[in-house]
Amino acid sequence: MGIGTMLSAKDRKKKERIMEVEGLIKMAKRPCIPFIVSAPLLLLFSLFWSLESLTAQDMPKVTVAYSSRSIAPIDFFVAEQYGYFKTEGLDVRLVQIRASVAIAAALAGDVEILGSITSAISAIQKGALIKVLAVTLHRPLFWLVARPEFKAISDLKGKVLGTTSIGGAQHTAQNYMLRKGGINPDVEVTTVLAGDVPTQLRAMVSNSIQAAALSPPAVIVARDRFKMNILASVVEEYPTIQNGVAVPDRALKERPKSIRAILRARTRANRLFHENPQAAIDVIAKILQVDQETAKQTYHLSKAAFTQNGIVTEREASAYLRSDAERLRLKETVPFSQAFDFSIQREVNRELGVQ
Repeated sequence: MGIGTMLSAKDRKKKERIMEVEGLIKMAKRPCIPFIVSAPLLLLFSLFWSLESLTAQDMPKVTVAYSSRSIAPIDFFVAEQYGYFKTEGLDVRLVQIRASVAIAAALAGDVEILGSITSAISAIQKGALIKVLAVTLHRPLFWLVARPEFKAISDLKGKVLGTTSIGGAQHTAQNYMLRKGGINPDVEVTTVLAGDVPTQLRAMVSNSIQAAALSPPAVIVARDRFKMNILASVVEEYPTIQNGVAVPDRALKERPKSIRAILRARTRANRLFHENPQAAIDVIAKILQVDQETAKQTYHLSKAAFTQNGIVTEREASAYLRSDAERLRLKETVPFSQAFDFSIQREVNRELGVQ
């Protein structure tokens, strides 16, 4: 038998084997047709599927809660879209939950990371065992927006306003602007829980509520698409501590590697946000479902409110704790060390070269 004959025989066997595999794959795709998979074929299938499934199973799962679809939790959105969580070996689930509910879930062990840290700090002041590990947003990104028929803050007397969470950053900013405009928010308006910021905008359009303190991009959409009036802003009025990373003490003790990995992913995302505007704008447009121009305005309107390194000074944090305790009518303010711990964030900054 010549070499040519031997090669063609091998080729025929190879072709027959390929046809057999293809046929079995087609059978596997048909519903309700049982078939037996040989050991070699099972190995072939595993090459296609095992790596992905094993990777997903091996990655520690972490749940991150944020309260509103706005620019505020942009660092988490960027980290998700650019794969920074997976790079750090984490299977992260971003979940939108009202801040008060998220805190209860975190203390029960169902949520590891709290992104809306304003409410977390208030919970700490009341005894919750939670630590703030990073601060990303330290200026209040809220504008008081009203339906077109309301031209001044005084026009809102007797009206219904919406908020995400009573006592949260949005509610606090809204009350500040109302008081500055001559309205007592405790008695001269009605404030209702109206969902997150985009939901509040829809409620304003339908006249279920007449005003709300909106964040970008909703404030831009309200002004440009629905011709609503911007009555006030608190961006330059006072510093605040609004978004970042807060964790229950138990999670910090039980899952230190995962918490550190979250901080690394968030820090890389925050650096991209500051250094690559178009990347951030693309994420804003995709996640918050706005056009490029609105996303661009949102970015430039908001950028200065975000920290570069995830840290505020002890003086700034202590001042915020005092103002929060006063708002809550608490007799004592918790010390800085009970509410904040930036040690891991500082280590991560050194590792990643963040100043």
